[in-house]
Amino acid sequence: MAQSFEGKKVLITGAGSGIGRATAKTLDGLGATLILCDISTDFLEQVKTDLEESGSSQPKHVYQKCDVSSPADCEAVVKSIPTSTGAEPKLDCLFNCAGINPTNIPITETTDSYFTRLMEVNVRGTFNMSRACVPLLSGQSSIVNVASNCGLRGYSGYTVYCATKHAIVGFTKALALELGPRGIRVNAVAPGYTDTPTMAGNVEGGDANQRLISGLALGRLGQPSEVADVVAFLFSPQSSYMTGSVVEVTGGLK
Repeated sequence: MAQSFEGKKVLITGAGSGIGRATAKTLDGLGATLILCDISTDFLEQVKTDLEESGSSQPKHVYQKCDVSSPADCEAVVKSIPTSTGAEPKLDCLFNCAGINPTNIPITETTDSYFTRLMEVNVRGTFNMSRACVPLLSGQSSIVNVASNCGLRGYSGYTVYCATKHAIVGFTKALALELGPRGIRVNAVAPGYTDTPTMAGNVEGGDANQRLISGLALGRLGQPSEVADVVAFLFSPQSSYMTGSVVEVTGGLK
């Protein structure tokens, strides 16, 4: 049964594309008030147009440019959360979706700048936004982080990306223990090959996607909306006894 998010405020990073964008559409349809942030203002404008064209009844959505690797940017997003007159700002759910997708690079060819940028966005970005938002969360609140099948396995040529996503898994499990006594749940979703513009197979072109599909039990790529549905579940009371969990959404990765 679909859950209503009426009266709930949900902050989504990386909301301008892929899974973040799909999750914005899903939660908008369930009645949530959204604080949508992305490093690209063009992408945010596209999301705004999408929601308006779908008949969104939520005029109070906030669209905020944010580089999650910047603590100041994350704090600015938190300050943009709408409040009632005289009320303290509060947040119900945080979806840490912003991240940089992997590039197949041998370790001997991996530059310092590539290593630093992936760590700054994928790991520190999740930390920055979580730290900024935790004071606004209370009992029944929920955080969902984006890990990856690369956070549960190793892949040749993707050492840095795998390291960042393994870090997200550890961060999720530790933060779940820290915030559990306050009634705040923290989980992660670990997508597999999901059909987004920046997915490795789409970037490579040619037969790359078919090679990926051949390793999936369901025989097809995942859709961003299918991951979004899992995120909505993890935010909902239907997952009320789940915390510290990492939910794989991989189509049966062999």
